[in-house]
Amino acid sequence: MVNKELLERRIEEIKMLKIVKLPDGRFDVWGDVDFSCLGLTSLQELPIKLRRVHGKFNCSGNQLTSLEGCPEYVEGDFYCFNNQIASLEGVPESIRGDFVCYGNKLTSLKGAPKHVGGSFNCAFNQLTTLDGIPESIGGGLYCEGNKLLTLNGIPQRIEGDFICWNNQLTTLEGTPREIGGNFNCSYNQLTTLEGAPEYVKGDFNCSYNPLKSLRGAPKRIERDFICWHNLLTTLEGAPVYVGGHFICSNNQLTSLEGAPQWIARDFYIRDNPKKFTEEEVRSIVKVEGDVFV
Repeated sequence: MVNKELLERRIEEIKMLKIVKLPDGRFDVWGDVDFSCLGLTSLQELPIKLRRVHGKFNCSGNQLTSLEGCPEYVEGDFYCFNNQIASLEGVPESIRGDFVCYGNKLTSLKGAPKHVGGSFNCAFNQLTTLDGIPESIGGGLYCEGNKLLTLNGIPQRIEGDFICWNNQLTTLEGTPREIGGNFNCSYNQLTTLEGAPEYVKGDFNCSYNPLKSLRGAPKRIERDFICWHNLLTTLEGAPVYVGGHFICSNNQLTSLEGAPQWIARDFYIRDNPKKFTEEEVRSIVKVEGDVFV
């Protein structure tokens, strides 16, 4: 049921902004528009129709099943998360800020904006592919908690984080070549890192997979490299340089073969079948921080 009292307050807040009424009865608004948590089942229930929003548009936390009736232009962020949305048809073609549609019932990204200036977040839906994903994303890409089987179709560079943990991925083919933030592919079904990004500016996390090899990992990681809770018996394929921590605990390691040459912070190699010593590690790897065995 629509919270009419709260809706009326939100409409009054909009009226305090700069607004222009168009001949067709719609409005252009300069400022943020908040229609969140009102109990809406459709944007058509709103007593005001918007063409352009020169600010943020927020319709999250309702019971929406579609985005029919949303503005055709949003200059800031577009929030439609935590609804029952099954289709993105009807959203603006271009969003200058973030586009956040997590926690819905999407099985496809058809209809998604073609260009997103900020981050694109489609996490915790029912997606099996990323077909229809924006052609360009200026921030991070968050698609965790879906049922993804493939990463094909993603832009070849992501400026921010790329988070795809907790899916059903068996391959990283299709992953962007460059990640400007963190990369997290943990909690999947990966047996290889072939197809992984060539460059990751932040952390690289491939933990909680059935990996038996690190072949395919980038040669250089600027921050932490986390590969614990896999099935690794050696570190063959590991990055040569790690700018943060290197964490390979809880594997099946019996050898340091393939270990990084240089680790800027700490080395964690606990809970493996072989009990390594700090002296053994430091004889092979230059570790600037502590060694935890």
